[in-house]
Amino acid sequence: MLREIDSRVRFLTKRLEALKVVSEKPSDPNKVYFGAWVTIEDENGKQSRYRIVGPDELDLKLGLISIDSPLARALIGKALDAEVRVQTPTGEQFVYIVAIDYP
Repeated sequence: MLREIDSRVRFLTKRLEALKVVSEKPSDPNKVYFGAWVTIEDENGKQSRYRIVGPDELDLKLGLISIDSPLARALIGKALDAEVRVQTPTGEQFVYIVAIDYP
């Protein structure tokens, strides 16, 4: 048990060294970048709101999706009102970006 804890502490220490805090808003707030809250609408008109965060911050209950997720990768760099194709495990879906906010 102690070995597992020690291994986890080493892993987290290395992760902390590599982390970078992003506190500035992007130069173009009408495009999706890391840290954005993005509201999307699917083909059925259902809206969902997500924030793109680092993989260690992922929490779907709070709407936080990892930048490594298929949805976030598809949204990054896209503009407001864009139609975005997302590859999901159940197949291809199209969503529309209806709002982009930066806290």
